[in-house]
Amino acid sequence: MELPETSAPKNRWRALLQNWKKYLFEFLLIFLAVFLGFLADNLREEYSEQQQANELARSFYEELLHDSVVVAEKVKGRIKKEQAIEYMIAFFRDSSLTTSNKALAINFEWATTVRTPTLFTPRTVVLEQLKGSGALRYFKSKELQNLVGDLSVAIDYILSRQATEAQVYHQYIEPIVVNHMDFEFQKQLFSTGIFDRLALYENSDEYIPFTLSQPEKVNRQAYINLLGYYHTNNIKSTRLIPFKSYIEVNAALLKELRQQYKLK
Repeated sequence: MELPETSAPKNRWRALLQNWKKYLFEFLLIFLAVFLGFLADNLREEYSEQQQANELARSFYEELLHDSVVVAEKVKGRIKKEQAIEYMIAFFRDSSLTTSNKALAINFEWATTVRTPTLFTPRTVVLEQLKGSGALRYFKSKELQNLVGDLSVAIDYILSRQATEAQVYHQYIEPIVVNHMDFEFQKQLFSTGIFDRLALYENSDEYIPFTLSQPEKVNRQAYINLLGYYHTNNIKSTRLIPFKSYIEVNAALLKELRQQYKLK
């Protein structure tokens, strides 16, 4: 028995509806799979960035911690050099230029030749990585990002000032060394080591004779002026401004890294 003609369209609509449900279900499955894949990629990327941030933070922290110790030693070196220059200024003002004593030898060395214990060259491996590779974006803290920029500025300032100090030293202070150093004293003193040897000599009962070479060529007032300029406008001002700025930024960064990444 044949179906009425009116039942055929109904069957077609029913089949069409079933197909649409099937297509919709398949679409939803595909959409869900794509969405979950996208979500998983985002979570994986976020986790990866967090891991990288943690690693960078720890490396950066260790770099800063190392430099905080080094810069403190350099500050001590600068203070010692400043005191030695003050000694030599007083010496050139009213002392006998032919006198010979241990204090004169040590202070002449520190005032006119010792430079390495005052020069600070910070480690910047991680800092350069943060700036050059775009890894700074891993640090979500705005305060941390700003402090990294401040650190870069502070380092540039120190290096610039130390370059100026080097120019002043070579132009004005080194000629005093060339003209008046007792090189026989220096030869005996530095027969083994340099800075450690000078410290050992200073804290021992050992005595090596020292007298200024060519005392008749000493221009007292000129040397007082040159040493005063080197002392106040270079060694001391660098310690009080760029060094102080670096120390403050370094301390703030260490504190922020400890807070953000639970470092010790």
